[in-house]
Amino acid sequence: MISSLDSLNERQREATVNTEGPCMIIAGAGAGKTKVLTARIAYLIQEKKVDPFKILALTFTNKAANEMKNRIEQVVGSIAKNVWLGTFHSCFARILRIEADRIGYPSNFSIYDTADSKSLLKSIIKEMNLDDKTYTPNVVLSRISSAKNRLITAQEYFNNPLYREDDESAMKPRLGEIFVTYAKRCFQAGAMDFDDILLNTYLLFNQHLDVLYKYQERFQYMLIDEFQDTNLAQYTIIKDLAVVHNNICVVGDDAQSIYAFRGANIRNILNFEKDYPNLVIVKLEQNYRSTQNIVEAANEIIGKNQLQLKKNVWTANERGELIGLIRATTDAEEGRLVAASIFEIKVQNQLRNEDFAVLYRTNSQSRAIEEALRKVNLPYRMLGGMSFYQRKEVKDLLAYLRFIVNHNDEEALKRIINEPKRGIGPSNIEKMILVASDHGISLWEVMCNAKNFLSGRAAEAVEEFAGMIQVIALEVSKKDAYEIASEIAKRSGLLKSLYEDKTVEGLARYENVQELLSGIKAFTSNPEQADPGLTNFLQDIALATNSEITDEDGGDKISLMTIHAAKGLEFKYVYIVGIEEDLFPSPLMLGSKEDLEEERRLFYVALTRAKKKIFLSYTISRYRFGKLKQCEVSRFIGEIDPMYLHMSHATNRYTEKLNTNYAKQFINSMRPMASPKRAKLQPDPSTNIQAFQASDITQLKSGMQVEHPTFGIGNVITIELAGAHKKARINFSGLGEKTLLLSFAKLKILSSSKE
Repeated sequence: MISSLDSLNERQREATVNTEGPCMIIAGAGAGKTKVLTARIAYLIQEKKVDPFKILALTFTNKAANEMKNRIEQVVGSIAKNVWLGTFHSCFARILRIEADRIGYPSNFSIYDTADSKSLLKSIIKEMNLDDKTYTPNVVLSRISSAKNRLITAQEYFNNPLYREDDESAMKPRLGEIFVTYAKRCFQAGAMDFDDILLNTYLLFNQHLDVLYKYQERFQYMLIDEFQDTNLAQYTIIKDLAVVHNNICVVGDDAQSIYAFRGANIRNILNFEKDYPNLVIVKLEQNYRSTQNIVEAANEIIGKNQLQLKKNVWTANERGELIGLIRATTDAEEGRLVAASIFEIKVQNQLRNEDFAVLYRTNSQSRAIEEALRKVNLPYRMLGGMSFYQRKEVKDLLAYLRFIVNHNDEEALKRIINEPKRGIGPSNIEKMILVASDHGISLWEVMCNAKNFLSGRAAEAVEEFAGMIQVIALEVSKKDAYEIASEIAKRSGLLKSLYEDKTVEGLARYENVQELLSGIKAFTSNPEQADPGLTNFLQDIALATNSEITDEDGGDKISLMTIHAAKGLEFKYVYIVGIEEDLFPSPLMLGSKEDLEEERRLFYVALTRAKKKIFLSYTISRYRFGKLKQCEVSRFIGEIDPMYLHMSHATNRYTEKLNTNYAKQFINSMRPMASPKRAKLQPDPSTNIQAFQASDITQLKSGMQVEHPTFGIGNVITIELAGAHKKARINFSGLGEKTLLLSFAKLKILSSSKE
């Protein structure tokens, strides 16, 4: 039998065997936290003889959950399937399915994705005769989501004068009414959105203490992965469940807390010891992923943050290559330089495309990179793009399946009632909605008696549609998900309408529906699938497609993605592009020290994705919002000791064939690539990263001549206050005027004021 402790280092072993009482495992990047989590669960089952049904393990993605399941099963066998292991939403939805009647929901409640929620909000805003430019569904849903993640119900929100005051200040005084109506309509439809799964689990436990006690007793051991990403709702539920046995183990890295915009609260991990004074803390500090240069440079960056749990990440890996700096004049040239560098390294080292990743702060930066890669025939994939399950024809069939299971799912109904077209127009649908509201009955009841409320062909079409749904719904308990899906795809006319569209797009849509049916067949044919029914399939799909990275076509391709999407991934070679002020860090994240520290953590995450080599690129100018803007190199590059950096360039006999003059223009500013063992960076005649010595600029005045390491020589025009900071407007030769914050700008004073 394989031991759960095999191949663990001393710290990993300590984290595995400390199973009793509260424990916090601080796992640095690349330190093998998944290995420890799975070893700990396997140890509980194998050595401590704990019943797997009494172990709850929560993580954030289905990918992570599946990886953990497979690893545990390799050690302890099929008994591992009995562990309650999954995402927060999947495990809590499982509890809500069992206990739904306690909070007034059907056990087969629907789960609304973001598109469903926005569609419902759009309808509500229209019904309330509100301006949809003021009350945009995106903004309203964000506000509602934020409230729910802070455990605030719709009624509490509506009754709180502080929230009303905030909404009035934001020129959205009726947001509370929208929230209440949205919550009511979801409840009437027997539906929950993703935030409801957390909020309703919290309400279930707080309003029904017998249910809480039942699960407190059941879960003797709890493990929470990526604890730094938890929000208030998640942590509150976890604490409630852990009260009886107190065997709670959290695993995370405060240095990788980058999801505050989703409600994640870094203070959950920073203050965990305050909630559990007898806490055992184990630090996993050995990085198995990256080279010494990468690890040490990343440590330097994150060391600048004040809000952190101190640790000393190290590696026994080779020293490795220095971090490459790529300077470009424009974002288009940045794309060409990155593409040329990838091509060169790939050819010289006989590597695969999948060994490379390009990361950026915002999605809009991908355009120049994509164009450059296409021009040199380097295939790439966009990670985090449109999911297979977000395509219209796929969502249409899934909506049919949802409505068969739950006839009160109004959002699903509105999507399918006239898809494909069957003569039931928007006016007929609106009329039925009004009838349902006036008579206090469901829309489904109106449809089943359509001839009492509609006339002519529309009434017949509605009743025919309702009859079809009723007939197939009777089969749900007798047939598996694939049989039901195949029948509805045919009888609804959906497959036929797609098949008859002979365009390239029509064929693709038809193939997508066939692919969905194939996926459902695989689900029902899986011998390990305990319940092949439609309700179980719909729950799996809803939870799996909420926000995970997708890669539909696979293959050997370069990966392009935002840094947020890259968390948890690793590549041999990583290019981080656009390392400039007002881009990275984002101008939206400069309002407070906490925001800036989150941006620095994001940069740390980007650096630690690389195994062998990192390239950082920045531009002198970049097109933003249709205009060419002058750029300043990011402060984050200045926070890395120059001993870890070298100016890099991609050109050789291969890349010269791909591009003509840009290489010659750039090569003059490059020194030969530094040896990986070189301790110090040699000065570069163009950028002078190390040689440039900034002056004390506290006495800087207008009229002075100054030098900037990127923009060259310029004359100070004016100096003025910008909030708590001073800013200088400087006219640089050949570049024009730029405004720099003096607290961050590096300037050398060349001459005294001419005043």
